[in-house]
Amino acid sequence: MGILILTGMSGGGKTQAAKFLEDIGYFCIDNMPLKLFSKFGEMYKHSEIAQKKTAFVTDVRSGDDFSDVYAFIEDMKTSGEPVKVVFIDCNDSVILNRYKENKRLHPLAQDGNNVAAIESERKRLEGLKNIADIIIDTSKFSIWELKKHIVKLFGSNDGNGGIKINVVSFGFKHGVPQTCDITFDVRFLKNPYYVDELKYKTGNDEEVKNFVLNSEHCGDFVKKFVDMLDMLLPLYGNEGKEILEIGIGCTGGKHRSVAIANEISRILKEKNYPVFNEHRDILK
Repeated sequence: MGILILTGMSGGGKTQAAKFLEDIGYFCIDNMPLKLFSKFGEMYKHSEIAQKKTAFVTDVRSGDDFSDVYAFIEDMKTSGEPVKVVFIDCNDSVILNRYKENKRLHPLAQDGNNVAAIESERKRLEGLKNIADIIIDTSKFSIWELKKHIVKLFGSNDGNGGIKINVVSFGFKHGVPQTCDITFDVRFLKNPYYVDELKYKTGNDEEVKNFVLNSEHCGDFVKKFVDMLDMLLPLYGNEGKEILEIGIGCTGGKHRSVAIANEISRILKEKNYPVFNEHRDILK
């Protein structure tokens, strides 16, 4: 989906939905003046922003004459640009409770009457709701359930739900990283530290890399570990997890963990996962 028009009831969760869209790569523009939609349409067709997934957030804060939005949608579709209208809805009682909990007034409640404001807003947004391609009712959603739903609907189609991976090598003698979601101990592999010509090199050096990757059981471990990640990563992504941090530990964090972290990262990159590397203890 190239362009999303994100609209709906105030207090329904549009702000959070927009944040979650940004997390999965959308360029979001919040509360753009309605009269600028046509101007943006002209710019969109002739700029690099057309290469990005874009979401516009519009609601009653912008006014109640959405004719420019309708014209923009038709113009984009005529030009072959995919446009979807996403309407965030919610039960009135839930919206009222959210405003009460946050001690806030509805944007239309100038007189302090949230009930009347919500009723007025529904009437103003009726046209947009009628043309919506997707309606998301957040009445029973927690914030994390909304995130999961947004990722499921609009996340990348590469099978990983847009999740990013950070592979961290470390040494157990320096402590286990506190931010790792998964931690593996590779001290079962032969230690290059006890080979004189490798002792002062690291897992980034070709000689150490070959020593570790060709050691007994290493090939089976890497294969089975990557197979496990192939199963887990889409599941984590579908749950709305943005970054999975994987810790690979050895004794000092210079040899085995570095070589294994590099190899796992290489394989995941070949599978088109966005992967980052960090060798925490390599210089210690």
